[in-house]
Amino acid sequence: MLMKKLVKISLFLLAFIIVLLVIVKSWLDNYEQSKLALFENKIFTLPAGSGRIALKSLLEKEGIITNTRPLLFLFKIKPELSQLKAGTYLLTPNMTIKDMLTVFNQGKEFQFDIRFIEGSQFKEWLPIMAKAAYLEQTLKGKTEKEIAELVGITGADSIEGWLSPDTYSYTAHSTDLMLLQRAYKRMKVAVEEVWRERDANLPYKTSYEMLIMASIIEKETSLSEERPLVASVFINRLRKGMRLQTDPTVIYGMGENYKNQLTLKDIRTSTPYNTYTINGLPPTPIAMPSKASLIAAAHPAQTDYIYFVATGNGGHKFTTQLRDHNKAVQEYREVKRNQKANLDKK
Repeated sequence: MLMKKLVKISLFLLAFIIVLLVIVKSWLDNYEQSKLALFENKIFTLPAGSGRIALKSLLEKEGIITNTRPLLFLFKIKPELSQLKAGTYLLTPNMTIKDMLTVFNQGKEFQFDIRFIEGSQFKEWLPIMAKAAYLEQTLKGKTEKEIAELVGITGADSIEGWLSPDTYSYTAHSTDLMLLQRAYKRMKVAVEEVWRERDANLPYKTSYEMLIMASIIEKETSLSEERPLVASVFINRLRKGMRLQTDPTVIYGMGENYKNQLTLKDIRTSTPYNTYTINGLPPTPIAMPSKASLIAAAHPAQTDYIYFVATGNGGHKFTTQLRDHNKAVQEYREVKRNQKANLDKK
């Protein structure tokens, strides 16, 4: 009789435990599938060395989870969710607690983006990096020559032209130097590749001269169909021993003295970059060229053009004779006068 009672009690207890486990499992399942208490995206940093208790405190402090009490119990029941990796992560309102913990477990850190446009100059890159979120600044106070050496550019005082303009992704606590090194490696590979496949008999002694030419092409036009034509003009001028006479080089040589408009005095004032007063190419690139401009410098169109001028409508007119060029200049000025008159009427 006693044995039967003990069996009944044991079965009852077993059933109770099973029911309890089912209830607990269901409760934890509901908990881990509950949404984060966020109304907008949030960047969350889990510091190195943070364990379960530290995570619980951080989530509670930053209001990411309204009820953190079951969290430690969840870790005990599902220890695979507690393998936390330090990092900076993006949390979104549609994420569940399980989604968040999975991200922490897998170490899928958020990728920040930083964009450097084609034709930009090195002096523009530094302020962009200085404002970039979670990017560590290590180059402050260093000269351009020092930065070039750190990046890995040997035998050059200037870093201009050697960085590939693009959008770069990085994780928190990456450094500005790391970004520049990536941009340099990408440009170096592009220059070497394009140089190997260049047309024969181009008037360049080195791939660096091709890079200089590409930077000038980049500043002269943003139209893909015009790049080879612009390249042909400058190549033809070099072959004829004519000066390049390109305004962007003058502007670059003026530095901070440029006030948004070139004057006749500016064009006549000699600098190492003033291609109205010097022969051949300037000493360094004047901007960060795109690969399209590199290709144009290596494969210029086969033309007799030695002049070009803006049309005033986004493109350029290319000519072979000075009289035709002067006519195109007058047409450009007329277009600009009409545009200004129409603006004044508004």
